[in-house]
Amino acid sequence: MTSTDGPDATPYDALLLLSFGGPEQPEDVVPFLERVTRGRGIPRERLEEVGQHYFLFGGRSPINDQNRALMAAIREDLVGNGLDLPVYWGNRNWHPFLADTLRQMRDDGVRRAAVLTTSAYSSYSSCRQYREDLFDAAAEVEGAPELDKLRPFFNHPGFVEPVVDATLTALAELPDGARESAELVFVTHSIPEVMAETSGPPTRGRRAYERQHRAVADEVAQRVRQETGRRHRHDLVYCSRSGAPTTPWLEPDVNEHLEALARRAVTSAVLVPVGFVSDHMEVVYDLDTEAMATAKELGIEAVRADTPGLDPRFVAMARDLLLERAHAERGEPVVRPTVTELPPWPDRCPPGCCPNPRGDRPALCGDDEESPA
Repeated sequence: MTSTDGPDATPYDALLLLSFGGPEQPEDVVPFLERVTRGRGIPRERLEEVGQHYFLFGGRSPINDQNRALMAAIREDLVGNGLDLPVYWGNRNWHPFLADTLRQMRDDGVRRAAVLTTSAYSSYSSCRQYREDLFDAAAEVEGAPELDKLRPFFNHPGFVEPVVDATLTALAELPDGARESAELVFVTHSIPEVMAETSGPPTRGRRAYERQHRAVADEVAQRVRQETGRRHRHDLVYCSRSGAPTTPWLEPDVNEHLEALARRAVTSAVLVPVGFVSDHMEVVYDLDTEAMATAKELGIEAVRADTPGLDPRFVAMARDLLLERAHAERGEPVVRPTVTELPPWPDRCPPGCCPNPRGDRPALCGDDEESPA
């Protein structure tokens, strides 16, 4: 499926974009939340409360539209660079469900596909759970294609460089006086402490989720300093905490951090959604709506940096990772572009990487892989 004089994606004959999914109409909201939280004993009343976040935006999450646009942009990038490779899209938690996408791929004759997830970091919920869902979907679909998940891309330049530029752009939106003293608030999705503690391969040390985020935040802050000549204080904070109040999750929450800034008489800040690849619900509600309201109430002049979204460098990253993995699978020398102090993460997750806190489940795309057959 590649041109004779262009780049070679062999052994892959397709790319699968795998994402979280989200409701597309009001009647989808509670069923979607029930699916996401199944097995956790969260009462329906709580789900309806969380659902109000979606109803503020017409009962429709922006994530699916963003994935449609990303899929189209990746397809255009591949074709423009000599790769005639189909791009598919499936979700873990809403239509198009992953198993339905695998059926379509099988019916189209796809035999082996590389999988790009829309989550850049290592933890159970951002990596291993995707691998478990790949196993479940492949087990459900007779004759499903062979699947290889591409490595976590938190420190790929195609992800980091758009964050740097977005942070600089956001800083420029502040008035002169506020710009010079602004603090950088890097925000990501909170996860339970037990999940954070066991994130990453055992051989590389644990707490990978935090270490990866902090490495990216430090890299972005350093590059901003190089461009502006000013050193902006920066911190990593969290949003979107859920679950039982008695379960420890990563802190501080972004709103609590803003309150701490106000106590230190900080009057301006840039919120950098470093944990997200696009402006989905955790960004447009937790940051644009809730955190911005908190900042205004505290008298902090705040702006929010863009996510990578459809930045051409982020789109091209999909091609880079695909070809990188193709070289590796063919036994050829591999160049793995990275920034930050951390090395590239392995192609295949080693045993014990990001374990399921509720007990072992089979997963694809790792050295502990089980066959779904």
